[in-house]
Amino acid sequence: MATPPRIFDPARRRAVRARIAARQMRPDAARFVIEDMVEDVLDRLSFVRHEPGRTLVVGDWSGSLGAALEQQGAEVARADVHELDEEQPYPQSEFDLIASLGTLDTVNDLPGALIHIREALKPGGRAIASFVGAGSLGHLRAAMFAGDGERPAARMHPMVDIRAAAQLLQRAGWAEPVADCRTLRVSYRSLDRLVGDLRDQGLGSALASPAPALGKAALERARAAFLQAAGPDGRVVETFEILTLSGRRSLRGT
Repeated sequence: MATPPRIFDPARRRAVRARIAARQMRPDAARFVIEDMVEDVLDRLSFVRHEPGRTLVVGDWSGSLGAALEQQGAEVARADVHELDEEQPYPQSEFDLIASLGTLDTVNDLPGALIHIREALKPGGRAIASFVGAGSLGHLRAAMFAGDGERPAARMHPMVDIRAAAQLLQRAGWAEPVADCRTLRVSYRSLDRLVGDLRDQGLGSALASPAPALGKAALERARAAFLQAAGPDGRVVETFEILTLSGRRSLRGT
């Protein structure tokens, strides 16, 4: 089997996640992406009438999902990228539910990570994985290109689109696979506030080969380019496409 390309650096990935706690101490810290993901998972479980027992929640730094599931009677284990290598077999298995929030977009081997989730479920167990997908942050991308000028650098992650996600679920052997996407729209008066919101939520760069920091002139070009997309109210509406993958492990256990 071919080794997947090394796009993301595990150490940088852990560092990005580690900074969340400190940034969330700020009174105006953003948390709308994780809040949307938690609400969506609970809605999906209610819709399919799945009452999880033994549950693993990965990546929910807010703690909200685990707390809500425990109130419903679930036995909840929690993990983040510091404790769990999602590209390796899970140390525990036989989970009735695995919910992964905001982490799978920065693994190097996404097909392998999806297989490991399936294998950590008990037969009939359900998995739900959400992360920021393709089509997100278009104005930020344009601003970074403008800042770099004639020598653009790789500053933002490659992102998975919904069609590729559906194919990956089938390859990973998930039963009843579903891939869907929803859009969050958030308005900003400055590029700096958008970047701050990304850092608050652990959505900063974890690229293995990070680009050099923008110089002062380049940063000013990026700021100006970002504001060119502003509407009559002076605000730029940025989009976050939240991709969600869901499915089950076959009752046959494979």
